[in-house]
Amino acid sequence: MDLSSLIQKNNTKIIFVILDGLGGLPINGKTELEMANKPNLDSLARVSACGLHIPVDYGITPGSGPGHFGVFGYDPLQYEIGRGVLEALGLDIELQKTDVALRCNYATIKNGLIVDRRAGRIPTEKNIELTNMLSENIKEIDGVKIILKPGKEHRFCLVMRFSKNITEKQAMVTDTDPQKEGKPPAEPIALNKESIEVAEIAKKFIKKAEEILKNEEKANYVLLRGFSALPDIPSFEQKYGLKACSIAVYPMYRGITKLLGMDILPVEGDIKEEMELLKKVYKDYDFVFLHIKKIDSFGEDGNFEGKIKKIEEFDSFIPEILSLNPDTLVITGDHSTPCLLKTHSWHPVPLLIKSPYVFGATVNSFTERECLKGELGIIHATSIMPLVLANTLRLRKFGA
Repeated sequence: MDLSSLIQKNNTKIIFVILDGLGGLPINGKTELEMANKPNLDSLARVSACGLHIPVDYGITPGSGPGHFGVFGYDPLQYEIGRGVLEALGLDIELQKTDVALRCNYATIKNGLIVDRRAGRIPTEKNIELTNMLSENIKEIDGVKIILKPGKEHRFCLVMRFSKNITEKQAMVTDTDPQKEGKPPAEPIALNKESIEVAEIAKKFIKKAEEILKNEEKANYVLLRGFSALPDIPSFEQKYGLKACSIAVYPMYRGITKLLGMDILPVEGDIKEEMELLKKVYKDYDFVFLHIKKIDSFGEDGNFEGKIKKIEEFDSFIPEILSLNPDTLVITGDHSTPCLLKTHSWHPVPLLIKSPYVFGATVNSFTERECLKGELGIIHATSIMPLVLANTLRLRKFGA
């Protein structure tokens, strides 16, 4: 349903927290959330509306882009936006209609097989050094300008800037990341006639980069992901009438929110720095998005104890969030990343909405199994924002 005719503005404040990769699966009988010592989250859950959300659809494992678009109320099946665009925007690259953007990984290759898709999560400083080296040696390919920018750890961004406008169809090229170690890198394959040119440039870039990186111990190869061009999408403020900002360290998530027109606030470092910024800017916005990344990273690494500790660390900051007295507080994830699977999964994600207008007292703690008992039930992610608006009294009555 289009909510635009029901939107009404007021002075309410919303804090929306995404604990990236929040959900898990039992190991020795308990999930990461069930094992974590998180008294503040559990106490909050007992007075909140709880449930689980499905990021895309039943059985569908979402990437981070679809996961975030879903919770922000943009149907991921309608707005299928490539990770390259999001990464580029998150790194403050001013994309043009002439651009194809890619999200890239440094990787380790040996005897033709990828032995580490993330090059041992090389330090960001090393990434900067390598990306600068590639930039100096690959300035253009077949008349197409090559723009490179380092991200965090093993990630960097590649933008191919053409002398003509590029459609989304022309950027439809397959990823080269095999998604598992022990496999050879895939070829970038054009998915239609229009995207052949982009695929050929990608092949030449990979070859040139491999030659330049051949003497590196870890980062001796590049994997290309998320070929994409700029889409047309309504802004968050147009959709909901909310002045919004984004507090996120990693480029991917900064890119998502920049694409939606949120103000991107500069922040580096850990949860503590993000919290300090939250307190500083809270009064200036109707909606503050706070992204916590490392829970997902530990899930992908299969680090059960690490994921538990990161959840516990976030829990210690709950009193600081509550001290701001938001009218509505949302805590959820963009998807589940169970340590058991070491990857994103299709499992529903725990969701908590605190406001004066919920029943509460339906769950005892903030875990996957407890949230099944909550008043929200299992909902699609796109239903979260209508509930948030309703709980901040920002939706008029429908009909007479």
